[in-house]
Amino acid sequence: MSQTGHKIQSKNVDVFYGDKKALSNINLDITPNSVTALIGPSGCGKSTYLRLLNRMNDYIDTFSMTGEVLIDGQDIYSSKIEVEELRTNIGMVFQKPNPFPKSIFENVAYGLKIQGVKDKKLIANRVETALKQSALWDEVKDDLKKPALSLSGGQQQRLCIARALAVDPKIILMDEPTSALDPISTAKIEELIFELKQKYTIVIVTHNMQQAGRVSDYTAFFYMGELIEFDETTNIFTHPKEERTQNYITGRFG
Repeated sequence: MSQTGHKIQSKNVDVFYGDKKALSNINLDITPNSVTALIGPSGCGKSTYLRLLNRMNDYIDTFSMTGEVLIDGQDIYSSKIEVEELRTNIGMVFQKPNPFPKSIFENVAYGLKIQGVKDKKLIANRVETALKQSALWDEVKDDLKKPALSLSGGQQQRLCIARALAVDPKIILMDEPTSALDPISTAKIEELIFELKQKYTIVIVTHNMQQAGRVSDYTAFFYMGELIEFDETTNIFTHPKEERTQNYITGRFG
């Protein structure tokens, strides 16, 4: 399959919230068509880093950064960037499922309508494709008018993934997407992540070591705002180079 994912590079990135330094000198290259897991204890900077990639930190008044974040070689913090368009290209799935109080169909179609797509047939096709991609279609295809909030937690999270996919993004960011879900729903989402990397570049924040080991190709270990180690996941979990990585993975702290 041809490379369809998109490369993400961070160069000498420092992030501040007011005077507090949240990230320090982050240099990280994320490979297209791969799953990269960001691990580390709470408050270590992994969610801050994830939110850099679609400029969600911009909503925080005290946020500032130096360095560069490049997607396919383009600096996404350049003044020429249309932030709304950037966010269209970068789907985001949050920790808790957050469907809108609308029907299943309207949830998935929402982004397309915001973009001004009027063609009903195109919208219907994209909704169906996104629900199939998120392994939800067979469960909801006869109930698309049903309120999204009537779905189970696991179904709601897959619906949120479908909503992110419907606008055909380049990159998918996931912030602990299964932490609020039961084991069966978690397994479904993990299977889904594995399939989606054929088409997308995926970055996932997870507290769950086993999950990072199962779903990711690469793992980045963050600690106290620094990127301590980045490597193929098998190396991080079996032969970490840094003692702090070893200590975190074996549960000595975190």
